[in-house]
Amino acid sequence: MKILSPKKPRNLRLMTGAGKVFKLTILLLSISFQIANAATLKKTESYKVLSYAQKIVKGKVTDEKGAPVSGVNVTIKGTKTIVQTDADGNFTIEAPSSDSILVFEFSGMQDQEIAAGNDFITIVMKEVVQQIDGVVMLGYSKVKKESLTGSLQTLNNKKLLDVTTPTVENLLSGKASGVFVSTSGGQPGGPSKVVIRGKTTVNGSTDPLWVVDGVIVGNASPSMNPADIESLTVLKDAASTAIYGSQGANGVIVVTTKSGKTGKATINFSAKTAVSVINNGNYKIMNGAELYDLYNSFSNKEVFQNATWWTPELRNRNYDWWGNANQAGIANDYNLSISGGGDKFKSYVSVGIYDETGAIKGYDYKKYNGLMKFEYKPNTWLTIRPQVNLTKEKIFNQQHSVGALYRNLPWDSPYLPDGTLVGNAPNPTWVNVSGSNYLYDLQWNFSESESYDVRSNLDFDVKLTKSLTFASVNNYIFGNSNSTSYSDPRSSSGLAVKGRIEDNFSTFNRLYTNQLLKFNKSFNKHEINAVAGYEWNEYKSKFSQAIATGIPPGIIVTEPAAVPEKVEGNRSEWAVQSLLSNVNYSYNNRYLAQFSFRRDGASNFGKNAQYGNFFSISGGWNIHKEAFFNADWINNLKLRASYGSVGNRPLQLYGHLPLYSLSGSYNANPGALISQIGNPDLSWEKTYTAGVGLDVSFFNRVNITFDYYNKNTSDLLYQVPLPGVIGVTSILRNVGAVNNRGFEASINVDIIKNENLKWSVDANIGANKNKVTSLYGSRQEIIVSDGSGVAGSAFKLLKPGYDVDSWYLTEWAGVDPATGAPQWFTTNANGERVKTSDYGEASKHQKVIGSYTPDFFGGFSTSLNYKNFDFSAVFSYSVGGEIYNYSRTEFDSDGAYTDRNQMNLHSGWTRWEKPGDIATHPKATYNNSSNSNRASSRFLETGTYLKMRSISLGYNIPINKLNINTLRLFIAGENLFTISHFSGVSPELSPNFNSGTGQYVISGVATDVYPQTSKITLGLNLTF
Repeated sequence: MKILSPKKPRNLRLMTGAGKVFKLTILLLSISFQIANAATLKKTESYKVLSYAQKIVKGKVTDEKGAPVSGVNVTIKGTKTIVQTDADGNFTIEAPSSDSILVFEFSGMQDQEIAAGNDFITIVMKEVVQQIDGVVMLGYSKVKKESLTGSLQTLNNKKLLDVTTPTVENLLSGKASGVFVSTSGGQPGGPSKVVIRGKTTVNGSTDPLWVVDGVIVGNASPSMNPADIESLTVLKDAASTAIYGSQGANGVIVVTTKSGKTGKATINFSAKTAVSVINNGNYKIMNGAELYDLYNSFSNKEVFQNATWWTPELRNRNYDWWGNANQAGIANDYNLSISGGGDKFKSYVSVGIYDETGAIKGYDYKKYNGLMKFEYKPNTWLTIRPQVNLTKEKIFNQQHSVGALYRNLPWDSPYLPDGTLVGNAPNPTWVNVSGSNYLYDLQWNFSESESYDVRSNLDFDVKLTKSLTFASVNNYIFGNSNSTSYSDPRSSSGLAVKGRIEDNFSTFNRLYTNQLLKFNKSFNKHEINAVAGYEWNEYKSKFSQAIATGIPPGIIVTEPAAVPEKVEGNRSEWAVQSLLSNVNYSYNNRYLAQFSFRRDGASNFGKNAQYGNFFSISGGWNIHKEAFFNADWINNLKLRASYGSVGNRPLQLYGHLPLYSLSGSYNANPGALISQIGNPDLSWEKTYTAGVGLDVSFFNRVNITFDYYNKNTSDLLYQVPLPGVIGVTSILRNVGAVNNRGFEASINVDIIKNENLKWSVDANIGANKNKVTSLYGSRQEIIVSDGSGVAGSAFKLLKPGYDVDSWYLTEWAGVDPATGAPQWFTTNANGERVKTSDYGEASKHQKVIGSYTPDFFGGFSTSLNYKNFDFSAVFSYSVGGEIYNYSRTEFDSDGAYTDRNQMNLHSGWTRWEKPGDIATHPKATYNNSSNSNRASSRFLETGTYLKMRSISLGYNIPINKLNINTLRLFIAGENLFTISHFSGVSPELSPNFNSGTGQYVISGVATDVYPQTSKITLGLNLTF
């Protein structure tokens, strides 16, 4: 608003008529208002400044690349005077004086203030994500990075959103030190697995805790839109995670979503279209000619030479099962957001659609997201922040059978000469007469599912004093899902029961609230940041299942079914309540200290251990701020140390209770059988972690972080065997201990920083070694399943001094050069290791041979900006560790399996053919009975790999028309190549679902999984 000083009115011409009288009246009222306003201003000391010392300031606003930014709000601080930059970023404003402060605000960019001293001002606006380097979100509070004493890593959305995925956990791979991500296979929407600083358990969950906008959402990654993420912060040590108590043993990932910013409304639109193709890595199955040559090389081919199916024509029969099932998968990812607001009200609203068709035919995945996030300040002491996040996922599954694609013989076609489908086994037209044509069933059978999640918040802050704030987070999550599986009565799976329909329904709701007092005060050289509060978290779910058989073909509802085959249902509940506190103290920003304490009570602890206490204490020293420190080239030098405790709750909700099973019945009456013995002492797994760290920055270009940690976990949750005389064979107890030690390092280097060219490099490395330190009672070792859920694949050994993922196998001794027979090691009467061709004898003398744990792992990336061009590339790697390639027991079986296809010999492999041959593979025979494909260390392979995670090239089109602020076009590639000597599909194993624990695990076993896909993406980002 321009303030006019009282002056004599301009000369007025005589006006007559009603219209002129009206205009004159308006003019006189205007002059009167100005005189009255000036009289009021005259009473203030600033009147003369406003009247006589006004200053015209001009300027231009650009982004860091020099492009003009239009729509920036330019305000005189303390007044309502405001203008906006034009399409070229220019502005003109009238300031009261040269001492006035100009405030520059724009959504998505960092606010700036500057004195109106010069006649022309140039402002360079920085993206708001850079503020993350200064302030870190820890879930319960914000802490200045220079005041941190714990080990954590924050990633902004620019470093995250370089992959086309609907799931949040896939964004982390290769980008944070000490964080191992086993990404999903190529199936759209598939699960991934995150492990932070090694496995602290042998039977419990290894999943980190996820916190979204201050709300603990659990150990499963949140169902949300990755495009709505502002930042991810990975909390690793006790100083960072202890405040999460019995849930923080596996680390914590804090998600901060985008919020509205003060300034003109900003519209962001992004669109990506990706084309995906199957990438089978080094795994190559045989075509018809290769399989024929293998059979022709069998030393006992006389067994089948006179069979009717064995003809030379087989060499030319080559049905490509993979080629028939493959297609160019298409993924479309669209996101639209609107953000803006003023001092009192800010909003962020977004919608997202993700639609992907699998690279293997028959699988469609759709995900819809919506987020509405508001901030309202009705007055100076109250801030209200309502939020609603909605997610819908929809899957249609009529996917070609991945298992059949590996197994089916290339000599067998699914189609008859007339083009009709071959029926199911037995198939007299096939070489493998017992084989099944999955396409026959697939013409009818399918499954489909839908799930809905609604996450709603009503949070508010009450500023009690300048230093004390009451903060309330109140969250309610509701979700439901339904699925239908249909087996047609004409299909092999539905033939015996005349068709089957299975309907599953589940709902859940989760109530979370925390009430916090936050204290933040600085005085003299002291600074205190403290939080204390109460937290409640409860969960309820309900599941029901209905299975019916005897249905007419094509009917996909249960009502017409003749037989109600099965009805099943259950309910689950749990609750946790907590008291928590955290204090951060800083003296002169040199000496830092932190202490946290939390007390948890959980419903799935035993009654004698209902509550647990958790704590952490840590300190830091900003050495570069000391008077004696004179190295000007070092910008930051901080030493950190921490110690504390966290916990891991049982996966079982009722593992502490005595239970009876009512699933049995007699004469139509329900019956009860004891199914579990109660354990009132059941408690959480306890992890005590000590760590030291060093942060170094120098030349304003290089940032390095080092961390070393030692984690001791005791009271491991394990099913201890019991005598089966009472019908119960085990009881869940807290027994045993595990130790994890590790080192992490990360580095960021700005190699070139100037106006036109910027080049930076990031790299991280993590190394973790774990070992079992004790078991229960007098037990010195326990042989366990590998956790893959694949029957007969391999075993692991739990033994003090050994890795949790140690393989326990029969030791392979190679091929006998004289006979071509397989050999293994056994132990003779003198305790010496000797070779034998008797697998049964060798299997009595198994031993620990390697482990799945890698020696070290990490990632590195680079980004380059030249004028309007930008380029980035991200790689991940893992070195060491052995993978058990179970697929080879089937497809590299030396002739043991004649009902399925076989794989080609990998690079460097050879097969024994004649005496004297030094070979990796024994003599191949038809229906081989030498046991050469039985479980042994023969199938252990290196897990080392280097993978190109993503690469992109973008161009920011200079455009100042149509109110467009930025327009970026880009092309990107994902998972384009992996360098590895692993003979399977990928050394980066997808998680396996373990039905025993009900969770996805990284077992170290490679099976015939949905291969990962390579993607080429075209996209654009548009900002109005």
